[in-house]
Amino acid sequence: MASNNIVRNILISFASLLTFSACTKVGTTDLGLGLLPSLDYYNTKDTSLEVITMTADYPDTLRVFTGDYHVIGSITDDAVFGTTKATMFFQLKPDYFPFFIPGLTDSLVVDSAVLILSYKGFYGDSTKPVVINVRRIDANTPLRVDSTKYPSNYPELYPMQTDMALAAPYTLDFTHARDSVYNKFEAAVNQIRIPLNMSFANLLMKGYDSNGAYHSDTTLRSYFPGFALSTDPSSNKNVLIQISLLDTNTKLALYYKSTSANTSVYQRDTAVVNFKFSVFDNGDVNFIKRNTAGSEMARHINQNLNDSLVYVQTSPGTMVKIKIPGLKAFKNKIIHRAELLALQVPASKGANSLEPYLLPPNYLFLGAYDSVNKVIRNVPNDFDGITGTATLSHFGGRVQYKSLNGYDNVATYNFSISRYVQGVISRSDSVFDFRILAPVNDSIQFVPPHPYNTNSGVVNYLSTSSGNQPAMGRVRLGGGTHSKFRMRLHIYYSDL
Repeated sequence: MASNNIVRNILISFASLLTFSACTKVGTTDLGLGLLPSLDYYNTKDTSLEVITMTADYPDTLRVFTGDYHVIGSITDDAVFGTTKATMFFQLKPDYFPFFIPGLTDSLVVDSAVLILSYKGFYGDSTKPVVINVRRIDANTPLRVDSTKYPSNYPELYPMQTDMALAAPYTLDFTHARDSVYNKFEAAVNQIRIPLNMSFANLLMKGYDSNGAYHSDTTLRSYFPGFALSTDPSSNKNVLIQISLLDTNTKLALYYKSTSANTSVYQRDTAVVNFKFSVFDNGDVNFIKRNTAGSEMARHINQNLNDSLVYVQTSPGTMVKIKIPGLKAFKNKIIHRAELLALQVPASKGANSLEPYLLPPNYLFLGAYDSVNKVIRNVPNDFDGITGTATLSHFGGRVQYKSLNGYDNVATYNFSISRYVQGVISRSDSVFDFRILAPVNDSIQFVPPHPYNTNSGVVNYLSTSSGNQPAMGRVRLGGGTHSKFRMRLHIYYSDL
């Protein structure tokens, strides 16, 4: 009897080992993440469900916040997505008020004033230099840059007026944009240094004083509301420049010579004071205007219920609506993995276009659409909220580049919705339509996983730290009926 038990235990252990081995082999998919069961033709199977897709406007009132990279520039030759124009307005102020230039005023000699910007990169065609224009915000403009955050995509509703040029047009050569700067006052890289007009430099250092413009934050704003930046599209009409306001590379440097109040010796060495950006005291506005008129995408927005091509543009931009009708009829199974696959439709080989320069977004987000409350929410049970890169990496959405259908560097995105599919087919959970978007500063309704999904949820925020920078990225994807780059729901399952 004992020997029979020993034989039975050995057979059970051997069978368990075989089962475990079969369930941990890497699947044959080249897009799936993680470990998938092998397709052994007996237990594990796979199938694809068709999806219905359509491009839609994303009615987003994007606001570019202080910590985000700001954008200036234009893209005018994008025949696929249309045009983009970006301008920015901001203030730089001294560290204290009332402010004064150290030293004796009568002995002060103005050297120069330089607007220094923290350069963070570009989007588009960097083979040509671009000209940057610096102007003064009109003191009589009806809006103030520090009053609120204006929606980026509606500059015509919130016009910022300018009244004079503060510098000669500055040519930025991208081949030297990251060059090092070494001088008496700093050692830095990634700086755009724009010399301001001497008349304005004299005004800042000799015309303004602590009894007038520099008496307080309010008085300075009335004398000088701030800087306005734009680019000249005649120099390079297909590039956007990224600028950070918060790091120490962005400042207004005032260089001067003066006699110290404690000595009669004339100090010939140049000194410097810096005006900087403060998240607490300064204002900023970044307008990013999209125009799709005449573009390829314009012929697809809200047009075809089951389109073969769909378009996603980083906010402010567009999104894709998705339905999966076959999911309701899918019989109860054990779901090993279910992933929504989205593939870029590349431009034709040899096409003379901007496609090599206008890259896809680094990150797309898949949300479920709550038709009752008219909000985008998390995919039930699969997206657990913004708790770090591990959560996002598990859920999917980070761009991966593949060689597909004879094309190299095809952008691909996949989203793991296994728990959602399992809940639909096993518990008859609610079936949702989906939305794919390229988030910047977006909010979604977050509802906890089953069985705590009965409450209304809380607002969860998708920010630039977990998504994309403003205006950076656009991608044309295959829709549910595309012949080569079809969007679909790929499911690995076993019968009960």
